[in-house]
Amino acid sequence: MATALISVLSQDPVKDAESLTDWLRGEPELAGKVRPTGSAPEPGQLGGALDTVTVLLGAGGPLTVLASCLRTWIAQPRRSDVRLKVELDGGRVVEIDAKRVDTEDVAQLLRQAREEGPEQSVRD
Repeated sequence: MATALISVLSQDPVKDAESLTDWLRGEPELAGKVRPTGSAPEPGQLGGALDTVTVLLGAGGPLTVLASCLRTWIAQPRRSDVRLKVELDGGRVVEIDAKRVDTEDVAQLLRQAREEGPEQSVRD
């Protein structure tokens, strides 16, 4: 099954990743397909921070649902300092900057990344 790995880049990535995880779990079509994951631990740490969200995607529809959820979440008040790095299977990456991206373009960016070759990177 395809996956999307969403890294949250913000002043408080753990809190924002928890918020995003809760938001995505509230979407019926993503229920049971969302889990918090972490980055590698820093030297001297016992574990990594849960600042990444993994979403299991099937064919077609779930990518559109994910894009809609991300668009709505990022448009919420106090999200203007958040960036999301979405890595799809095959190493394709989309970076979404809440300050610069038109929220209507999120679905297009994800579709484009899915269609591009493994070495492509799509940014706003």
